[in-house]
Amino acid sequence: MDVDVDVDVDVDVDVDVDVDVDVVVVEVRLASSVGSNASLRRVARRRSTLRRALPWFLALGCAAALAAVGVAGLWRSLPDPAPLARETPRTTALIEQRRTEAKERHRPFRPRQTWVRVEAISPRLVEAVIVSEDANFFGHDGIDWAAVRAAADHDLKVRRFARGASTITQQLAKNLWLGTHKSLWRKAQEAVLAAKLERALSKRRILAIYLNVVELGDGVFGAEAGARQRFGVGAADLSTAQAVVLASMLPAPRRADLARPSAWLRDRSRRLLDRLRDAGRISIEEHLAASAALDRILAGPAPADDREEPPPDEDAPGEPTPTPPTEPSTAARAEGDPPAAPVPAVSRGEP
Repeated sequence: MDVDVDVDVDVDVDVDVDVDVDVVVVEVRLASSVGSNASLRRVARRRSTLRRALPWFLALGCAAALAAVGVAGLWRSLPDPAPLARETPRTTALIEQRRTEAKERHRPFRPRQTWVRVEAISPRLVEAVIVSEDANFFGHDGIDWAAVRAAADHDLKVRRFARGASTITQQLAKNLWLGTHKSLWRKAQEAVLAAKLERALSKRRILAIYLNVVELGDGVFGAEAGARQRFGVGAADLSTAQAVVLASMLPAPRRADLARPSAWLRDRSRRLLDRLRDAGRISIEEHLAASAALDRILAGPAPADDREEPPPDEDAPGEPTPTPPTEPSTAARAEGDPPAAPVPAVSRGEP
């Protein structure tokens, strides 16, 4: 009897162990199955997301490829600036545009322009133009993206196109080949031409050409002609105050009248003089003396249509501004300057 009892107990123990093992195995299999299903669902979701995003990725890739092809085609179609490293342009798109505008108004057009070397231009005018128009001129490759972002932020804030961000290189491209006509296609051409200029010419050469073709009055082009038109002196003899005023005219040179200076010209001139001091380009003593001279230059009465922002220069009536007696000058070259070279025209038609 005792032996039988022992055997029954042993059997019970064996059954219990078997049941426990089966339960554990079942639970492990269930857990594994649940985890596997969750993983499969995650993989399925990822695949579904990828399937939905794939067309967008393909579209973006195609757009980037088309843009690259377009830029390459535009690069080949636009003029080559390389000859300008050795030659001066015989004319510019802006001069020819002004000639056409004068003809349409039945007015004579006699452009005044005298080519001079950078060494024959007052360093103060060179510095004032850089600080006013393109403070990062020596730090970019044709387009100042930081200035573009700042201009965009400002325009969004005031809800209008109020601030430009064109570099000196972009302005030169526009003056040489494009004129003042505005469109997105023109901005694309301007950007590509600026890149080509930066690749073909040194910064010094870009600056030299710009200072000799920039518009500084009605029919007045270049620093030498501008200095003589406005102040009766050569570009090399400009004072600090005169240089500041001349550089401050650049947003609307044909609308700037020193006999009746507008508020925008006064404000820009004073701010530019302060920026030259803050940038360490002039001393405190020179700033004080130039400030007094600036007050004398801009002492005339304000015009009837006075405004605080530069007006669109394209709205200028085209009447000549008052000018002191000057030496007659045409597009003559300074002695030793390279020979003139024609500037290839760029079609005004949209693509």
